[in-house]
Amino acid sequence: MLNAGFPLAKRLNNAKTGLFKVSSCKRGVNNGRMVAMEVFIWSCMLGGLITLACGALSEIVVSNSVASWRGLAYVLVMGTSCVLMSGLPMALVPGLAPDTLLLLQSTFGPLSGALVLRYLGLWLGVALVDRVVHTTINWGASLLVLVSGFLALVGAGWVQVPGLNPLLVSAGISSLGVVLAFQACVRASMLGDDMARWMVVACGFLAVMVLGLYACALWPDDISLPAKAAIGVGTVAHFLVGVTLTARRNRQNRRLKRMAGDAKGFDRATGLPTGSVLLSKVDDAFWRADRAQAECTVVALHLRNLYSMGEAAGHAVDQQILTAMSARIRRAVGFRYVVGLYHPRCFVVIISAGAKAKEVDRLVFRLRALLNKPLLVSDPRAGMHHFQPQFGIGISRLVPGTARPQEVLDETEQRALAHINGEMLPEMDSSTASTAAAPFR
Repeated sequence: MLNAGFPLAKRLNNAKTGLFKVSSCKRGVNNGRMVAMEVFIWSCMLGGLITLACGALSEIVVSNSVASWRGLAYVLVMGTSCVLMSGLPMALVPGLAPDTLLLLQSTFGPLSGALVLRYLGLWLGVALVDRVVHTTINWGASLLVLVSGFLALVGAGWVQVPGLNPLLVSAGISSLGVVLAFQACVRASMLGDDMARWMVVACGFLAVMVLGLYACALWPDDISLPAKAAIGVGTVAHFLVGVTLTARRNRQNRRLKRMAGDAKGFDRATGLPTGSVLLSKVDDAFWRADRAQAECTVVALHLRNLYSMGEAAGHAVDQQILTAMSARIRRAVGFRYVVGLYHPRCFVVIISAGAKAKEVDRLVFRLRALLNKPLLVSDPRAGMHHFQPQFGIGISRLVPGTARPQEVLDETEQRALAHINGEMLPEMDSSTASTAAAPFR
């Protein structure tokens, strides 16, 4: 069916003229007869794209959101188009028919361009702030999809257009997509989007990628190896900048969502889990420790003087103090353990990774050392203030079993309060614990 899609091309090729312009190009489209260095260049580009796809996949693992899935789809679809345009599939799969490659090249290019335009509009947020660019991008993406469908019909032989070079049409419409993307990013940058300035750089690499790869597909013998190497580097650079900017904008949106209160179960200032979300994370930590037959340690840190600077520096400094203290705690314990905010003055840390007693002692020592350091907070009216944290630490060691998270946290917080008041040491024996469901050590 595919071979029947270009019946005129075969007659024209025999006459050394026509569809693929073989008189001006020794090979026409890339047909697999690549020198070893050319295969090496495109293979390196493919390796870079696979690495960036793994990076986009890790973003999904970190935050399973629609935006992170869009990033992965962008790398896979656009990357597939780049590999097809390079002609590498013909070199790696000698049995691949040239007409099949031509069909894929001419259709995948505009399709991936439409995807880039659509995702770029979402990334810039033009639907809310710039209706002109939003309309332009939508119409441009729709035009790219329509042209891609038309070229697919031509390639399948269902539509006959004598003398049409589908790859040249695909190159022209894809270049239009690059122009639309570039003007959207320039406009966003001029209107104050700081991150859009770097997206302009990504669009510059996009232009190098699109024009260069189409040139390699149309006139493979006329492009030198250094130029092909530069095109490969530009392609990987575009994806690298694009994936990085996408991840940064996703993190920015998640932070704004959390600060707006849309992320239920997390504190706005610190981003730490609270309430039922914290209890569920503690329960999961207990379950993991029970599965591993390991001891679990719960540490509570009660910040006694959180509100002591309200009159001198204003109540806004409370959020600064909470943010700084949560950052210090996370620095001290790393990213392996659960850190939460039981209530505004009580942080909790759940150590459930089978850490030994000496390791827990060193961790608590680091906590004390970091939290004891003075903190500089700012007040717009009165300038800077020094805040010296005053806190108590309560420690509970338990074998999880049937331990109830809220009871364990309550008990550990009481130990932190008693430590502040000098009534007991932060770590107590099981004889002083009142949580019967989980024996403390």
